[in-house]
Amino acid sequence: MTLKVALAGAGAFGIKHLDAIKQIDGVEVISLISRDLGKTQEVADKYGIRHVTTDLADSLKIKEVDAVILCTPTQMHAAQTIACLEAGKHVQVEIPLCDVLKDGEKVVATQKQTELVAMCGHTRRFNPSHQYVHKKIVAGEFNIQQMDVQTYFFRRTNMNALGQPRSWTDHLLWHHAAHTVDLFAYQTGSPIVKANAIQGPIHPTLGIAMDMSIQLKAANGAICTLSLSFNNDGPLGTFFRYIGDTATYIARYDDLVNGKEEKIDVSKVDVSMNGIELQDREFFAAIREKREPNASVAQVLPCYQVLHQLEQQLNA
Repeated sequence: MTLKVALAGAGAFGIKHLDAIKQIDGVEVISLISRDLGKTQEVADKYGIRHVTTDLADSLKIKEVDAVILCTPTQMHAAQTIACLEAGKHVQVEIPLCDVLKDGEKVVATQKQTELVAMCGHTRRFNPSHQYVHKKIVAGEFNIQQMDVQTYFFRRTNMNALGQPRSWTDHLLWHHAAHTVDLFAYQTGSPIVKANAIQGPIHPTLGIAMDMSIQLKAANGAICTLSLSFNNDGPLGTFFRYIGDTATYIARYDDLVNGKEEKIDVSKVDVSMNGIELQDREFFAAIREKREPNASVAQVLPCYQVLHQLEQQLNA
């Protein structure tokens, strides 16, 4: 059976999902939703998608649509996820699940009521580099003592990954920190019991902190230090250093090296080297197998509970 998908958000990240889905058998994107009809039509033509709209509700009315992938602005995520579930559609929402905790809790409650697959795009769980480390932990060969993470961008103006103006404002805490907060708890297999944050000055026009520092401690004693910046004019992206009891690993997206910068081959860890594709494969497999996916909304909710605590701390 071919799974029929609607994709909302034809920007930089939506296109990553469209490219990933091309590599997956038995899945077809039949509807594309985005706010600029002309640009959306251009993307639809390129990927052979026959239905185009500016309103998610139009796509949710299409009976053939089995599932929806949401790559829309952060502020829409929770409400749109709930709308998809209430329309009887499985849903994968890009990170973050929410930027207000009670909205994320509503999503989880709605998923429980509908029993549909609802998953959040915590891609780090799927990147082969992080999967390699996870498998070592599960096998009992490696235990994390400390994670040291840097999330760095040069984004002093409101531009997306394609260098185009954004219609919304990104956020270091609710978006970018979410990747690491979730990954730390996932990799240690232990809940976060202590969290501290400090932030730099608020940008006069964007209205957000451009620099932030977060400390985490898991119940098993492992610690994490996370530095985030939109001011960094240098190597961009997120770099993870895993310091453990038997080894040190440094993950740079899908590349992995040891503490001596010797390359580790992760090409055989999974069926692809593309984390987005692996994330999408998990979503579609969970639908077919009628099971909870890795990075289900219920599994990632504790991450947003920590972000909520940190936000309260920063506001205080």
